[in-house]
Amino acid sequence: MKYDGADSMTTDFRKSIDVCDPPTAWSVLTNTSSAHMVDVRTRAEWGFVGIPDLQRLNKSVVFVEWRSLPEMAITSQFAEQVLEAFGEDTPSHLLFICRSGARSMEAAQTVAEKCTSDGLDIQCTNIAEGFEGDLNGDRHRGTVNGWKAHGLPWVQN
Repeated sequence: MKYDGADSMTTDFRKSIDVCDPPTAWSVLTNTSSAHMVDVRTRAEWGFVGIPDLQRLNKSVVFVEWRSLPEMAITSQFAEQVLEAFGEDTPSHLLFICRSGARSMEAAQTVAEKCTSDGLDIQCTNIAEGFEGDLNGDRHRGTVNGWKAHGLPWVQN
């Protein structure tokens, strides 16, 4: 599935962002050595909700807040911080995750645009459903879909 980031009211075109579900993201991370995950949730979410665990893949998650509490303002220099996390080892593929897939789409779009402007060929993918997924009938997350509901590895801090 593709998201072109274009507002339907304009002809503005932005770099296409791939979208995948969490099991597909796990497969990409497993089968592509230079694929990495970027968790864009807040520090509070990482600490209280849990984080994806990529240890069995010998990989680490890159943690950069897209929006910071309490104002939920976009982190200035977000794209630069993400790319700096890899130093000279430029990844081929970045998979972005948040709680439900909305913030990570914005973050992926921002990094994709930065990559394009810097001449970097990095595929950016949003992980739809996110870490916790959609609300269930009782308005709880983590049971309908998302990283946790698919039974993918995660840990609590």
